Amino acid sequence: MIKRRGAIVALLTGLNFLNYLDRYIVAAVLPPLMADLGLSNLEGGLLATVFLLGYFVTSPLFGKLGDRMSRKKLITFGVLTWSAATIASGLSNSLWTLLAARAAVGIGEASYATLAPTIIDDVSPPDKKGKMLAIFFLAVPVGSALGYLLGGFIQQHWGWRTAFFVGGGPGIVLALLCLLIDEPVRKHLADAKAKISETAGVLFRIPLYRRAILGYCAHTAAIGAFSFWAPKFLSERFFDDLAKNPSAPEAAAQVLGTANFWFGVVTVLAGAIGTIVGGWMADRAVRGLPVIPENAEHDHLHNRMAANAQLRVCALGVAVAAPLTAAAFLVPNAWMFFVCAGIAEIGLFLSTSPINVIMLRTVPGFMRASAMAVGIFSIHLFGDLWSPSLLGLLMDYLPLALAMMALPTMFAVATALWWPRKHEGEAGEAGTLPPARVT
Repeated sequence: MIKRRGAIVALLTGLNFLNYLDRYIVAAVLPPLMADLGLSNLEGGLLATVFLLGYFVTSPLFGKLGDRMSRKKLITFGVLTWSAATIASGLSNSLWTLLAARAAVGIGEASYATLAPTIIDDVSPPDKKGKMLAIFFLAVPVGSALGYLLGGFIQQHWGWRTAFFVGGGPGIVLALLCLLIDEPVRKHLADAKAKISETAGVLFRIPLYRRAILGYCAHTAAIGAFSFWAPKFLSERFFDDLAKNPSAPEAAAQVLGTANFWFGVVTVLAGAIGTIVGGWMADRAVRGLPVIPENAEHDHLHNRMAANAQLRVCALGVAVAAPLTAAAFLVPNAWMFFVCAGIAEIGLFLSTSPINVIMLRTVPGFMRASAMAVGIFSIHLFGDLWSPSLLGLLMDYLPLALAMMALPTMFAVATALWWPRKHEGEAGEAGTLPPARVT
């Protein structure tokens, strides 16, 4: 059995790395995939939409199951499902079979993404939750970047189908290790008879939880569209002649490979810096709070104060990212784009650890899996479920730079929603739920 906290976090972080690698391979190989299957920009955007449809529709179900049964078994099911479906993506010969495979990838990832953070939260002491989740979510920029790097490299040399085969294989091997996790025993279990809609209604009556999720929706919508279309934007914006030259397919492939490589490098560096610094800032914000006597009422107050302080970290990050993202789409050369985009990505990844800590600590302990599931459902339904397809539609009809301006606008919306409200960190805003104890 795997009992040590470090080993559990390492295993789940490694699988999260594969999770995001598999997710972003499709963005790296998108132009040759679209050309091979004859897809429009709108249809290319639908590949992200159906993935997220499978992801967010099933996440509440996995959250509900995770509050009632073994989480490690559900995680194992999820990893096996997404890995097999990634391999199936490389076997697809039509839009419809590829859409079905990407939807299955989303279902598998929903199980993992919903439940893995709750296990890490359970095995981590209160003053290290931000650090542990920062380590876990460090896999987001690293895995995403390697998805661009590996996908771009493989499609350039062996074709886009091979990239899916290479990406899906390791997860099948590692999935069974999850069964060896010594899963923490929870003191309380959610009411098995409660409906998912009722659970969501209860959670959204918590002011801090509701505001955190609304800001996260805007943040996710912009990041989802940006990450999906960035390589194509780079190749068309700065290497337009080569990228669209039908008589020189090797040159077009090389341009896309270069765009994937440098965007991947910038993402992994900026993402790692932002995620680590964001986790440190989240823990520092909590340590700076006044000492409060330990009892149920004061624990609930402390949770609200901590969540409000951590929301400031999230807000500062998107406030920096909004103008720099707009500048990145208007600069005249690729190097200026990478400078602006890199600094913006640091700001965007500041929120990776804090926002997940906030979702977990603003609710009662026995509802944490449901809180993660409802959060995932919400940010995708109102966020990146529709944003890649909508941006693809805008790109079909508007100048490229103008279409991309929708993204910094959403970051500005997230800033306004996340900026702390003083009254939510004070007594008197008790919400409608019983106190949520941080264990």
